[in-house]
Parts: sequence; C-alpha cells; structure tokens
Amino acid sequence: MTRSASLSCRLDCGACCTAPSITSPIPGMPDGKPAGVRCVQLGDDNLCRIFGKPERPAFCGGLQPSLEMCGPNREYAMHWLDTLERATCPQTD
Repeated sequence: MTRSASLSCRLDCGACCTAPSITSPIPGMPDGKPAGVRCVQLGDDNLCRIFGKPERPAFCGGLQPSLEMCGPNREYAMHWLDTLERATCPQTD
C-alpha cells in the first residue's frame, strides 16, 4: 500500500468488499450483500473482478482507500468499516 494522500488498495485485503453492506445489485448478488459477507466478485486474490466495469455498484466506486479507513492492516480496516456500518445502519424498532 502506498502511504500518501492518494492510497492504493492494500494487496490481499478485501476489507471494503466484505465489511460494508451494499444495497444495490452486484453481478451474482442481485439483492446486494449484507455487512460482513464477502462479495462474490472478490477474487481469491482479494481483488475486485468487476473493478472499472459499468456493472460495479456506485457505492464501491465511491469507497476510496484512505489512511483513516485502511490503517496499518486488514484487521484495522475491517474494524473501522464495521464501526462505520453500525453507525450508519438504520435503527429498527
């Protein structure tokens, strides 16, 4: 991972394709995906198979790597994204 204002994805991470929920359709997941579930488009190498393709959800394109989100390792990123997911999840009664 490059440590600069513009980060690249950390190799073998995939936290942003696992931790958050995605409510829009994804090829192979027509109803989106729940939080904590690995996206079917996340390859064994933890890289997105539909990166840069029109069928990639807008949510995914808007989630850009940053020092705040990615931190020093995958575990940090998973925790950060899980905390954000819980904080933004609609409350149910």
